[in-house]
This record gives sequence, C-alpha cells and structure tokens, in this order.
Amino acid sequence: MSTNDLKVLGVAGSMRDGSYSKKALNLALESAKRHGAQVQLLELAKVDIPIYSPSSTVPAKVDENVAWADAFILASPDYHGSMSGALKNFLDYFYEEFSGKLFGYVVASHEKGLTVMDQMRTAVRQCYGWSLPYGVSINGEQDFVEGRLSNQRIQQRLNMMGRDLVTYGWLIRSQFLQDVAGNDSETFAARYR
Repeated sequence: MSTNDLKVLGVAGSMRDGSYSKKALNLALESAKRHGAQVQLLELAKVDIPIYSPSSTVPAKVDENVAWADAFILASPDYHGSMSGALKNFLDYFYEEFSGKLFGYVVASHEKGLTVMDQMRTAVRQCYGWSLPYGVSINGEQDFVEGRLSNQRIQQRLNMMGRDLVTYGWLIRSQFLQDVAGNDSETFAARYR
C-alpha cells in the first residue's frame, strides 16, 4: 500500500442544498487528492438510508463506499450542539468497517462546533477508528462569500486536514493491515483476524 493507494471517503451529513459543511468537505477532499489520495463523496441527502434497526440495511452503494474507504472525512452542520440525524444514522450502521481507519471532521456552526466534533470522535472511537487531533469548524455566512470560501485561515486548515489525513491515514491503515495479517495477539487488530 502506498499513499497513492489511500482511498478517502467524504461523508456529507447535511440534507440542505448549498450546505456549507459540504462545501468545506469538498475543499478538504481536493487537498487529499492533491496529496495523492483517491477520493469519493457520499452525500447522505442523495441516498435513502432507512432509520437504523437491527433488521434494516443500507443501500449497496453506501456499503460499497464504506468498504472501499481507508480513511474518512465526516462533515455535519451543528444541530443543537450535535451532528445531523442523517450522519448519526449513517454511523449507526457500521462498526468493524471503521476499525483501523483515520477520520477527520468538518462542522458548519455559528458556535464552534466542538460538541459536534466530540460526538463524532466518540462514535468513531467506539468502532476502533482513529481521529485526527483537530477538526475544522466553519461559520458559513462569515467564511463563505458568494459560495466561495473567503477565510484564508480556514482554507489553510482544510488543506492541512487533507494532507494529514493522507499522511497519517496511510500509516495507520498500513500498520493495521500488517497487524491483521500477523500473529501478534497484543494488538487490538488481532480481533479482526
């Protein structure tokens, strides 16, 4: 596996047309692509995922996207200090599929989006996924002008996220795959053999 083989899935959790979180997510994905990753965007507004129950399943395309990905960027608006229901519902369907994969986070918020990122990190951690130690929070009306990002500091952080997701995502995923293929019982990856 090389950094050029790393596959990054961006998951847009907003159901709104013109979503600021999706616009910022696309900029982070562009950065990941510039740094050698293959990228795909999954817009939850465009797929019909039933409310989670043990007997329900996600559409095959969603399953395929998640299985394809080595790393993720989750993007959500801030709804009452939490992630969107669509994103939480998406996360509820997966567990082992997130193990040994790195996640980045983008939040559109009039506040700072910190509780939203904390909740996304908690869900990912429970699935043995890894998180970048930072996220990117945007305030749509302030940071975008006529649909384009106007805040240079936010642009730099989105660029950094794309770069770091590729660099560290490759390291984590490569080591996880080696651990799964190995015979060391003192790694969490041993449970996935």
